[in-house]
Amino acid sequence: MTDTDRELEAIAAAEPRIRLSLFRFCRFVDTEVVVQETLLRMWQLAPRFTPDGKPDAMLRYAIRTAHNRAVSEARRSRTQNPTDLPDPTELGMIDTPHSEPELREAVGGCLKELPRRPRSAIRARLREAHVRDEVLAEGLGMTVNTFFQNIRQARLALLECLHRHGFALGIDP
Repeated sequence: MTDTDRELEAIAAAEPRIRLSLFRFCRFVDTEVVVQETLLRMWQLAPRFTPDGKPDAMLRYAIRTAHNRAVSEARRSRTQNPTDLPDPTELGMIDTPHSEPELREAVGGCLKELPRRPRSAIRARLREAHVRDEVLAEGLGMTVNTFFQNIRQARLALLECLHRHGFALGIDP
């Protein structure tokens, strides 16, 4: 295995955590764009990255980069006061008194409530997380941009549905 292969594997493994870290921004910016740009920056930096000795140095770099990019996008679009956006230390925190089976059941029910195209896009992404978005979009007969917009719509609708079912996810729908 070459060094490049190891870097690619590490970056691919980091992608879900980067996506989760941006969850709280989904109402304010197109998080897909932020994720893709962050992954590109990780790839460009990987050959010369020097870890700081603490665990997950590259992942921490990526999450900070994604956070900063999301804040910049929110400022640029003026959809949200940047001081009201979440601090990166809070990212990904889910506070719910419910059990995991209850959460899974609620997510399943909320997925069924989604309109057809957003539902098919988010299900494709969940089912085939290892497949590139361009391939998923093509398989669904969508342009990449339409696919991303359907993912965004699905995320917002899921957030609202879960909130209605009593799951506090750290932001209001």
